[in-house]
Amino acid sequence: MVDHTFGGEWTEDKLRALGQYLSAYRVIFTRNQKARYFKTIYVDAFAGTGTRKERSVEVDERQSELFDQDEEIEIGGFKDGSARIALSLESPFDKYIFVDKNPEHIAELNAMIAEDFPQLKPRCHVWQADGCDVMAELCRYRDWQKERAVAFLDPYGMNVEWELIERIAATKAIDLWLLFPLGMGINRLLTRDGRPNPIFASKLTRMFGTDKWQDHFYRNEAMPADLFAEQRTITRKEATFEGIGRFYLERLATVFAGVCPQFKLLYNTRGNPLYMLCFAASNPIGAKPAIEIAHYLLGK
Repeated sequence: MVDHTFGGEWTEDKLRALGQYLSAYRVIFTRNQKARYFKTIYVDAFAGTGTRKERSVEVDERQSELFDQDEEIEIGGFKDGSARIALSLESPFDKYIFVDKNPEHIAELNAMIAEDFPQLKPRCHVWQADGCDVMAELCRYRDWQKERAVAFLDPYGMNVEWELIERIAATKAIDLWLLFPLGMGINRLLTRDGRPNPIFASKLTRMFGTDKWQDHFYRNEAMPADLFAEQRTITRKEATFEGIGRFYLERLATVFAGVCPQFKLLYNTRGNPLYMLCFAASNPIGAKPAIEIAHYLLGK
């Protein structure tokens, strides 16, 4: 048995919002005569094991240099039994797609489905792969004229770049729940004095899909001249967690039919935000009710 342990009140908040949204989503697609035409899919692109205990030490090796030991322990707290919640719905999805790169997680997830949800096993597709790669392929090759989906993306690091966000939005069929690495990744790359180095700056541009983040997160400040030097200009960071989050929502609004203005910050035990839980809907027809439901859940 693979221990995939983490948790806290913020974890429960995340899972509660997701579970209640999935329930409401399935109600719409079972009671609405027109919506019944569509097959529904739940996609968990970073599914983990599907089960949860208390806490876990697990972090993407590529991101490990960004965290201290205490934060590494907490990061796993956002990776929970979202798979189990989706499978436990009173009205299940027509298809489930679970993805994880860790073979032990995949084995545990398959075992959980076989033991606890045998009736849904034919609907489940469990893949050991990169969640972003699979999500991109689904966007490209599914028949979105006949299908609708909810995608839950909760990567450990800064995996979900803007190119994938655009592909999801372009389907006009996927509702996206995303854990955006607000403090866990983005804020760590925003140096206080002076703009980030070219490597960090390039990563930030790939996350936001534009280099305009520089204008939003930094300001040029003129320093007074003195007896020994001429007047000079220095660049300082002025981005707040709230400001970074709002900028990302503005970016989402450029490609999605609807973006929920409400978001939830998920904090570590030190009171620092690690993630921002946010929601966007790509289908123009269904965006309004989807946003209303998400707004209510994220504001609770």
